[in-house]
Amino acid sequence: MQEKTVPEKRMKSSIWMSCISSVVVLAGCGQSQPVAAAESPATSSPAVTAAVPVATTFTSLPTGFEACVAELRQRSAAAGVSAAAIEQGFASVRYMDSIIRLDRAQPEFTSGFADYYRGRVSADRIARGQRLLQEHAATFSKIEAEYGVPAHYLLAFWGLETNFGGYFGDTPILPALATLACDGRRAELFSGELINALKIIDAGEMTPERMRGSWAGAMGNVQFMPTTFLKYAVDADGDGKRDLWGSVPDAMASAANFLRGLGWQRGLRWGREVSLPEGFDYRQTGLQTKKNLVEWAELGVTAMDRTPLTATDIQAALMVPTGSQGPAFLVYDNFNVIMGWNRAEAYALSVGLLADRIAGGAAPSRAPVDSPRLYRPQVIQIQNFLNANGFDAGTPDGVFGPGTRAAISRFQHANGLVADGFPTPAVLHLLGAE
Repeated sequence: MQEKTVPEKRMKSSIWMSCISSVVVLAGCGQSQPVAAAESPATSSPAVTAAVPVATTFTSLPTGFEACVAELRQRSAAAGVSAAAIEQGFASVRYMDSIIRLDRAQPEFTSGFADYYRGRVSADRIARGQRLLQEHAATFSKIEAEYGVPAHYLLAFWGLETNFGGYFGDTPILPALATLACDGRRAELFSGELINALKIIDAGEMTPERMRGSWAGAMGNVQFMPTTFLKYAVDADGDGKRDLWGSVPDAMASAANFLRGLGWQRGLRWGREVSLPEGFDYRQTGLQTKKNLVEWAELGVTAMDRTPLTATDIQAALMVPTGSQGPAFLVYDNFNVIMGWNRAEAYALSVGLLADRIAGGAAPSRAPVDSPRLYRPQVIQIQNFLNANGFDAGTPDGVFGPGTRAAISRFQHANGLVADGFPTPAVLHLLGAE
């Protein structure tokens, strides 16, 4: 028997729609980009989901940019892009130094999951999601029947990515991708994205002028990168184009298709809030530790009303994003699918919790606990202290990610404290980083 989606009783109509404790805020810019939509390597920081406003000013060319663009034109032709699309697309390509500044920006400080959650699972976003669920009920029902992803999840992604289409980003995609492709740091990744953007134009699905989005190349209602667009975007409204900007059916069906491609399991929820017994060993929390529900029940984990967990072999991990004084969640395989879209645990939790609220579920019974704001030098100091005292936190990088949290948990246990990995002021005092 599978854990039911929220709410526990199915809705009468089958309608569909940036490190767990740290949120990285980039100095001088608003928000970073979704990782999985770009199919780029994972990061330890939760990506904030709406697109970043970027000044579309250009500057003098760096050495080698023109030669790089010439090579990109050749590679595009070799990849099958028509000469007409190459001329049309590259006519708009210019170097954008603002893109490089954003790409190289370092996080100034980390803020806790409580702030991240409150900013994204808001009363307004919940209400708007519920209105859209009713407004597009017929579309959502068809999409769930075909792809197996319920409406409230897709609405949660839509809400977090672009605030339900409120802001797609206004950066010209082709110049941005060309700039990143010629920067050298991730040349192959962005060269491929640029070529795939040209293929979208070549197919007549978008013009260079209308192809605008985030500074890193994510586009449309659900912020797909060009590669993801080509692989997963679908024409759900039957007009012959895959329009992720102007067609809600296309955007939502494409999101569902992407999630199905990532392994979404029909009928399985993302996770649920649970109650933990007194004296629970918090070293067993985190995505690295999985047990089936029978095993978690044997450790005293129960539903929030203290009833036993469903006795099944469903695998789950236990997460306490704000430590032992905040809510606890068992997360299932579909949580890992959400993290395939964006590798940040805080983002994935917010998607699940927003989906629950849109579907009529209650807020967590225990509110997330605020944590101190930690600046990069403080986190590096903590990491150095932990490493020097035998609690491996990895290479000091100033990012409060899962490795640092696990090291703090081991430090807490060694010092007779609750080993939840949460940086309370008392723990920070012991770590010498007040």
